[in-house]
Amino acid sequence: MNLEALDISILGPAFVAGLLVLSTHVPLGRQVLSRGIIFIDLAIAQIAGLGVIAADSFGWEPNGWAVQVVAVFAALLGALLLQWTERRFADIQEALIGVLFIVAATGGILLLSHNPHGGEHLKDLLVGQILWVSYQQLIPVAILYGAVLAVWFRVPQRSSLLFYVLFALTVTASVQLVGVYLVFSSLIIPALAVRQVKRFPLLLAYATGTGAYAAGLAVSALFDLPTGAVIVWALGGFAIATGWLVQVRSNRIVPVVLGRDADLQN
Repeated sequence: MNLEALDISILGPAFVAGLLVLSTHVPLGRQVLSRGIIFIDLAIAQIAGLGVIAADSFGWEPNGWAVQVVAVFAALLGALLLQWTERRFADIQEALIGVLFIVAATGGILLLSHNPHGGEHLKDLLVGQILWVSYQQLIPVAILYGAVLAVWFRVPQRSSLLFYVLFALTVTASVQLVGVYLVFSSLIIPALAVRQVKRFPLLLAYATGTGAYAAGLAVSALFDLPTGAVIVWALGGFAIATGWLVQVRSNRIVPVVLGRDADLQN
């Protein structure tokens, strides 16, 4: 254990990045669960990553605007395709999402096949490099997420098209910050933890995700473990704890309510 590794100059930007990702992914994840399209985030994230890999193969600056435009365009194209298939082939939508994911994933492998650093690029895409983000890099992401959240909460009757567009824009930014694995985990795991919560589910999901990111970053730094993988495990652990606490609270409330009903009847 290395206590000196708890360096706020490194962990601070990474934690803020996690909070930003959670800010949009928690409400989007609940919508994904309600729509029953669990793996859409993996597909869109992989398509956005394919756009980044394609731009990189042209030798463009990794963090330049050209790469961002290509990534956003690829993600929007994939999102619009899925929105169209949802209307035309709703009964096989989940299967089509899986097919799109595997096509995008193998496309990335093909583009990197002759790149001597291809394995490293693929690892960065999947696991991410959250420890290397800077506050300056987070500014445009915060602006984008702020706009997405403003639209999300101000338009209660969201169309399918609006959902897919907002989803594509959000995931494109997220996958370059934290990688495909954390994008999926941040969307689905907190949402699963609070799926049966009736009061303040968003708040509880945010708390679950925030605690997991804080614990994951700390454990990763202390024991020199891969950060993205540790945070995924932390999200799973915190989600289990949240679900258990919710269940315990429900079991305590139900007998009390039933007892009161029995007293009233008597």
